[in-house]
Amino acid sequence: MSIKVGTRIHYLKLVVREFIVIIQLNRMAKAGFCIFMTILLLAILADYIAPYNPYERVGPPLSPPSQNYLLGTNDVGQDILSELIYGARTSLLIGFIAAIAGTFIGVLIGLVSGYYGGFVDEVLMRLTDACLSIPTLLFTIFLVALTSRMTLFPAICSIIIVISLTSWPGIARLVRSRVLSIKEAPYIESAIAMGASSTRIIFRHILPNIAPIVIVALVMTTARAILVEVSLGFLGLGDPTVKSWGMMIHYAVKRNAIILGMWWWFIPPGILISLLTLSIYLVGMGLEEYYNPRLRYV
Repeated sequence: MSIKVGTRIHYLKLVVREFIVIIQLNRMAKAGFCIFMTILLLAILADYIAPYNPYERVGPPLSPPSQNYLLGTNDVGQDILSELIYGARTSLLIGFIAAIAGTFIGVLIGLVSGYYGGFVDEVLMRLTDACLSIPTLLFTIFLVALTSRMTLFPAICSIIIVISLTSWPGIARLVRSRVLSIKEAPYIESAIAMGASSTRIIFRHILPNIAPIVIVALVMTTARAILVEVSLGFLGLGDPTVKSWGMMIHYAVKRNAIILGMWWWFIPPGILISLLTLSIYLVGMGLEEYYNPRLRYV
């Protein structure tokens, strides 16, 4: 048991070192990583950085930026800067969890479909094609609106589940295509000849070899999940009891902040949304370029 744990820790160290090397070699990835870490620290240290409790009224409603309220207050007198800082937590939390869940589903389906082939592959790929043919955002809006009426889960859990269920098809296709080429390799045939089980071959021999594309897919899916969460919040389908950037813009538009010229209410969350998704995409592009050297010359 201790040997297995030691091996996993050593493998984790190698992954971390490789990631550091990738960030150091790619300037755009380094810039994206710095921006991402800044926003992540804001989310983690929100309790210490935010000047006020974002859920409490701290001043007159619709106050412009001032010394006491750097980004003014919203229509109920809550500090917008504090809302902005706490909203990073919601976007990152939903983005990370939904991306991990969606990637897990896609990788599992892609592995099984590519390795077993035949009838299993046909069924899973037809299901994947059916999901890919559905407009993702519209279907996500429909599912979130439907689940919010059922009240089976908290609103945030419903959003995470729905985003996860709509983000796996592309990953499944990508993983399947890679598995189809790997399973013909001599070392896979040797493992089969030695009597290795299908589960062992899939998770001990194939999965480690597709880890790079899985990592890139996870990073890119995180950015897309954050954009979907923000879109749902903007449409009023987010959790009104939790501060998020999407809900901030939703209430700003609903209270005519754009018409009234209250830029401090809707522009800052828009900038942070753009910076966060851009930073994640830059890191993902750096990883993709490192794992696929041909992209360096494109």
